[in-house]
Amino acid sequence: MHLRNRRLNRHRPAGQRERTRRNCYTNAMKAHVWVMPKRTVLDPQGQTIQHALSSLGYAQVSDVRQGKFFVLNLDGWNRDEAQQKLERISKEVLANPVIEEYRFEIVE
Repeated sequence: MHLRNRRLNRHRPAGQRERTRRNCYTNAMKAHVWVMPKRTVLDPQGQTIQHALSSLGYAQVSDVRQGKFFVLNLDGWNRDEAQQKLERISKEVLANPVIEEYRFEIVE
């Protein structure tokens, strides 16, 4: 929401105020997408985290891989359409298939 709209919102009664924060956990169908570096690709961020954990006394953690997690609200698609669209979105937008792998699940 733009700053101007927030200022206007402040002067409205509580029942008429617009929502200023979107909730990513609505009743609509959702997709969870995980994107991780391939095992054959060096993960310097994961190594840095692993070294930090080791220096903090968590030497039992022997390997860390850092990735990305996305929650997508899906409106207007049935499950089959969502499956096809998510495959394309994951491959073309969310992940770099040369160095990353992805997986997703549809949550209703």
